Amino acid sequence: MNVIPKSDERGAALIIALLVMLVLIVVSAGLVTTSVVNTKISGVDERRSKALDMAEAGISEAISRIKSGEIPSDLNPRMVAQIFLANAGNVPVLGTDSVALATAQPAGNWLTYTTANRSGDLLTVKFKTDGSGNSIYKYDVNKSLPIQADTGMPIFQVKSTGNVGGTKRTVVAEVVTRTIPLAMKGALASKVGSKVTGNAMACGYNHRVDTPYATGTNGRAGFGGCNENPANHWWEVGTDNTTGVWSSGNINNGGAANAEGTPPNLENAGAFYAGPWEVLGMTQAQFWTWIGPPLAAPPGNLNQNMYLDNNGTTQDQSASFTMQTAGSGLLYIDGDLTMNAGFTWRGLIYVEGDVKCNGQSWILGGLVVRGKTETKFNGGATILFSRDAILQNVGKGGSMNVIAWREVR
Repeated sequence: MNVIPKSDERGAALIIALLVMLVLIVVSAGLVTTSVVNTKISGVDERRSKALDMAEAGISEAISRIKSGEIPSDLNPRMVAQIFLANAGNVPVLGTDSVALATAQPAGNWLTYTTANRSGDLLTVKFKTDGSGNSIYKYDVNKSLPIQADTGMPIFQVKSTGNVGGTKRTVVAEVVTRTIPLAMKGALASKVGSKVTGNAMACGYNHRVDTPYATGTNGRAGFGGCNENPANHWWEVGTDNTTGVWSSGNINNGGAANAEGTPPNLENAGAFYAGPWEVLGMTQAQFWTWIGPPLAAPPGNLNQNMYLDNNGTTQDQSASFTMQTAGSGLLYIDGDLTMNAGFTWRGLIYVEGDVKCNGQSWILGGLVVRGKTETKFNGGATILFSRDAILQNVGKGGSMNVIAWREVR
């Protein structure tokens, strides 16, 4: 029997111990490396997540500035609005078609979703356009292809870049104002009888929102007419047409007055609206909350939704106003309205009392008259129905929907 010397046993034990220590060192080093790598990955992921949250916050500010009207919705396809991380008065001067705004964030608590100076990371808003850059794409829920260049609400493109410690994420969102569920009976809709005389014109064919002033004053066809160039949709869209003159009573057309539409005239047509809320697809309570308190006189800025009245009693038809300047939006009058020469409106006019049109007044959108005696539409007065002129001008500042969202970096 061979006996292993004790010296050899001690040597083997030492070797085993050294091997165990070496294994432990290697394993420990691996664990430390893995921990460092995981920490780094976790930090990057956190910054990326925060940067995306920043970008989303930038989209929210841009939407609020569109709703407030600070970013123009005037359908200029070259319009660009840029929001700077700066105080008011410290933003750069931009070009003719550009708008520079200071951030609306509270001072001293700024989120970094834009920059203080011009850069590729500026919070930017523009219209979505075709390849030529000349036509704005619109969104119309009633179309089989909702995104097209003819009808609907204009599409805004918002680009926002969140930056956290040098980690950036860029988002592009496409947003539109929510469409009002419009219910128009005609270009001119009246509960009482309507008298259309002189060379007045009421056209129920649906017209483009950019139809120029005075279009149709000499009729529907030919140069300056509202169907001047049908092949190019000057100025009729070709869809969503309505009646020219609609009345719960009688319609009296005389002289060179003209009504066009599908049909041109519709008299003794049935029940009238209970109020403007039915035209706009709202409840009565929603409408009064939305329109706000009445004004005793027209404001200096007529490009807004407004409610004119002489007292606090709703729908008593007691007020009386005369207007002869230009405006847009919803003009709601609890009383009578006289429109003199030079009066221009883009949007919807709803009058609880009587209406008298004198001279060259021009409306692109629609006129609704509850009336007390008779609606008088005479002289060179012209009404061209335009669904988009009503939706875009009345709906301005309303709720917005995000219809597309994508990350581009």
